[in-house]
Amino acid sequence: MTDFKNVQPTADFDWENFENGGQTAVSREAQEAAYDGSLNKVSDHDVVDGTVIAINKREVVVNIGFKSDGVIPAGEFRYNPELQVGDTVEVYIENQEDKKGQLVLSHKKARASRSWDRVNEALESQEIIKGFVKCRTKGGMIVDVFGIEAFLPGSQIDVKPIRDYDVFVGKTMEFKVVKINQEFRNVVVSHKALIEAELEAQKKEIISRLEKGQVLEGVVKNITSYGVFIDLGGVDGLIHITDLSWGRVSDPKEVVELDQKINVVILDFDDEKKRIALGLKQLTPHPWDALSAELSVGDKVQGKVVVMTDYGAFVEIAPGVEGLIHVSEMSWSQHLRSAQDFMKVGDDVEAVILTLDRDERKMSLGIKQLKADPWETIEERFPVGSKHTARVRNFTNFGVFVEIEEGVDGLIHISDLSWTKKVKHPSEFTKAGEMMDVIVMEIDKENRRLSLGHKQLEENPWDVFETIFKQDSIHQGVITEKFDKGAVIQLDHGVEGFATPKHLVKEDGSEAQQGETLDFKVIEFNKDSKRIILSHSRTFEDVQRAEAREAKKASRKAAPKREETPTIQNQAASTTLGDIDVLANLKAQMESGE
Repeated sequence: MTDFKNVQPTADFDWENFENGGQTAVSREAQEAAYDGSLNKVSDHDVVDGTVIAINKREVVVNIGFKSDGVIPAGEFRYNPELQVGDTVEVYIENQEDKKGQLVLSHKKARASRSWDRVNEALESQEIIKGFVKCRTKGGMIVDVFGIEAFLPGSQIDVKPIRDYDVFVGKTMEFKVVKINQEFRNVVVSHKALIEAELEAQKKEIISRLEKGQVLEGVVKNITSYGVFIDLGGVDGLIHITDLSWGRVSDPKEVVELDQKINVVILDFDDEKKRIALGLKQLTPHPWDALSAELSVGDKVQGKVVVMTDYGAFVEIAPGVEGLIHVSEMSWSQHLRSAQDFMKVGDDVEAVILTLDRDERKMSLGIKQLKADPWETIEERFPVGSKHTARVRNFTNFGVFVEIEEGVDGLIHISDLSWTKKVKHPSEFTKAGEMMDVIVMEIDKENRRLSLGHKQLEENPWDVFETIFKQDSIHQGVITEKFDKGAVIQLDHGVEGFATPKHLVKEDGSEAQQGETLDFKVIEFNKDSKRIILSHSRTFEDVQRAEAREAKKASRKAAPKREETPTIQNQAASTTLGDIDVLANLKAQMESGE
């Protein structure tokens, strides 16, 4: 389409001749010269300004004052959705006339040819420019600025956190150029920078009018794990998670939601750092103040477990009113256990109030009190001499602790485990968790302890052993253990005896070893101390001694008898008449013999 505004009619034009088909006085050359003079002089690859004369969905028609108009794809103006007929745009002349005689223009190339200079000028002058948001990218958006793809960081889109980046795609927005990397030709733009200065002024104005205790309306702007940010109309405040509710809050989303309008109270603020601390729970009375005046120690209450620790559980009986159930108040049992063995977060529990301090806003609770104390009737249910089955709980060097029922413990002393076996440590006799038969020997109600026995369930076999393992009796035994001071010998009937090293010497002079089976003689039996002292050496030594004695006796009997020579004893002083007669007869015999 050609603009004929500058074409002037020829003053002496012969209209009559023209109507009759004749030639005018003005030559064709003159007419062409006049026409050409009315057009702009342009060359290929020039950048010129043109006027938008038509717009449709596919094309934008631009007049640059040339003999024909140029058509540009509408996509090249996508960054400027406000384009209207009559607007002036810059265009790049690619070809004055293509095969169809059409002027070929490009707006995109025109922008690109000047873009780098223009974007640098915008950075220097802090000019506000327009850009078209093309698409999302990692960490932000890609923006078309003067035909250059610039990066818009997510943090520079707005002063508030952006939850949905996609809503900005396809929009034309105002930006400031904030950074240019000349080497890599990277451009960073910001939309946030345009509104920060205005917001800063608003913040100062708002903060100057704030007062502690003031109640304001705000909008939930952001929710974090530690609290909620509230937009107070140009300035942000934070409600810490502990100030959202009088009760415990594990996630702020349980109390508020994004974009929700709520009333908040100003708890504190900092003029310099522009920090504002807000509260939500402070708008309602403290629940301890609303607690029923009739509630007292001994009352039963219902609640939900909100926090678990090793030492106990915190139970919320009303929003903001909690009581602690210590692990020692969870069971009558005295065995130390973790509170997690009894309950978990979220459980609904019934408990009894043990202590209640309204001034300190503290309460202790118990659940074992819901059951009767098993020690109140201990003598009736577990009298001395009664037999029961108990579970082994743990060991000490001196005995075994067992539990007859929850809360009723007893001790079996190591000496009361077995009549016959010498137990060095209770773990040799039983294991934790096993069941044992026991008999009640003594009750200590004050200290909540029972003295129990296990061996007493059977008769004392040592009364019988006394008749079997008499002193000097010989029995076969196995050496089961050997050490410096002697050895342990296993005898019949499960009885053990002991022999010192000198009593372990065998007949050939060697020493008996562990595992050997030999004959042993009982050299000592003590029923009271349950002790049997044995000797292997004595089994053959006593025989040898007996044989030696017998041999000696026999040798004496076999020796010949010697003649007895009269013995004259000079006992003049004490000679009797009888003695004199004997001497006289002896003398007469001697003389007659001669």
